[in-house]
Amino acid sequence: MSGAWPQGLPTTLTYPPTGIGAALVGSARRFPDRAAFVEGDRSLTFAELYDQSLRVARGLRERGIGPGGTVALLLPNGLSFPVSYFGAMLAGAVVALLNPAQPAVELRDQLEESSADCVITVPACLPVLDKAAGPRLRLTVVAPAPPDRLRPGAVGLDELLRAEAEPVPSAVAPRGAEELAQLSFTGGTTGRSKAVRVLHRNLTASVLQAACWRSGAVPQLDQDGGLGLRQLPEARHPRSVAPGQVVCVAVAPLFHAMGIVSLGASVLQGTTVVFCGRFEPARYLDLVRQHHANTVIGSPPMFRALLADPSAAGRDLGSVLLVSSGAAPIDQVTLERLHGLFPSACVAEGYGLTEATMAITLGPVGPVTPPPPPGTVGLPAFDTEVRIRAVDGTDEPLPVGEVGEVWARGPQITDGYHGHPELTRNQFRDGWLRTGDLGRLDADGYLYLVGRAKDMLIYKGYNVYPQHLEEVLCQHPAVAQASVVGVPSEGVGEIPVGFVVRRAGAGADEAELLAFVAERVVPYARLRGLRLVDALPVSAAGKILKRRLQEQWTG
Repeated sequence: MSGAWPQGLPTTLTYPPTGIGAALVGSARRFPDRAAFVEGDRSLTFAELYDQSLRVARGLRERGIGPGGTVALLLPNGLSFPVSYFGAMLAGAVVALLNPAQPAVELRDQLEESSADCVITVPACLPVLDKAAGPRLRLTVVAPAPPDRLRPGAVGLDELLRAEAEPVPSAVAPRGAEELAQLSFTGGTTGRSKAVRVLHRNLTASVLQAACWRSGAVPQLDQDGGLGLRQLPEARHPRSVAPGQVVCVAVAPLFHAMGIVSLGASVLQGTTVVFCGRFEPARYLDLVRQHHANTVIGSPPMFRALLADPSAAGRDLGSVLLVSSGAAPIDQVTLERLHGLFPSACVAEGYGLTEATMAITLGPVGPVTPPPPPGTVGLPAFDTEVRIRAVDGTDEPLPVGEVGEVWARGPQITDGYHGHPELTRNQFRDGWLRTGDLGRLDADGYLYLVGRAKDMLIYKGYNVYPQHLEEVLCQHPAVAQASVVGVPSEGVGEIPVGFVVRRAGAGADEAELLAFVAERVVPYARLRGLRLVDALPVSAAGKILKRRLQEQWTG
């Protein structure tokens, strides 16, 4: 146990041997008439979500898609996503989570890597799917079905929903805990995207870790095997929200690790999730106010966009009690401004990877002694160990305070990369995940990230950490967003160069920003170049695509 821990929470959880479908079974019984998902003027209650998921499950099984098969979801956020996701899970199939915005070449690779038998998608994705789909694909489900005639081998989701909603024994535990539940693809920010093998026990553990941490609760099974939460009186605090009373406006893509685990945790908590659609800061804030949302989940680029929007000024957003952030650390300037935008909220930063299903560390949302210091990304989640080791892979942990590579072990650590045993052996060792991130631990167990091991550059023999330079840039009042990458330079190894998006109306130029950084860092860590850009390239999960920035600089 670390020196710091949230008040009233146990350090360990009991993880029932159930599939994620048990969370839906439990919430459909506990909160049948509560809205589970809202999209515009349409919504689904928990009872309706369960009913429709069972219909999709039976419709898939009637078409030969069940245990042993793989259902790929090529869907944007919307009501069809949770129905399709839980329907495929209850059918006993493996779910492959695919980015609906990716080009045909990448989609083809992911369909092949996942061995998908079936794709559930939307009409807008059909042209790209036609270019990407191989002969293995047996069934295409379209939601909603286009008005023109569907091609051979395709059906509308509405047709599956006409199947009889028949509860089956596999509804709660569709496959064994050690069986594959889903394939989650990495973001590809530093290389080719890879399929991560998430077992049923990994998925259930990660969902429980997130939900119990936020709710101050522990898992409990009802008499029929439905999974729910029991809130602990000793863990309650002024920002506590009981299961069945949480409202969240969702913008994180559900095909991403953060999105899919948040989906499972939301269903487990009885949360009403309001889909935002295309992210527009003013509309997002309108939805938060309209629905009296008490939870906001996002990433630093999203929060910076909210803060930069003129409509944010003067809004009454006091209903928000929790702001949960992931994907990358928040710089201190943005963090302070977030507290101003959401005055009643705790801002909790977490850290995770697709290879860890989602979270490794979580920021406390309730009282903790000592309180989270500035710059931390939280404490190790329930039943999770974090160690800092030398970058060369030496097994012995480094002393407290020293920077090294972050390794993690826990029930949420996945089974490796699908079809890539060599990559798996390199990253997964004796139950430990080698994250590839650089960080340090303090004496109380709080983790601080320094950057990606692959991002660290060596200039004339000195280690230079881009994340620190980004934080310095963001201290300048003219800087809205910043990213620093290393590029090759003859004779010195690599040099750090920056890309900056200025705030609206700001007039700082490259020379001023370079001088600003030079005054605040050691000489060898100074930026050697800087470009002003209109926007930074980001992945669907909100992570900056540094490889693309390097290509822009050298190209």
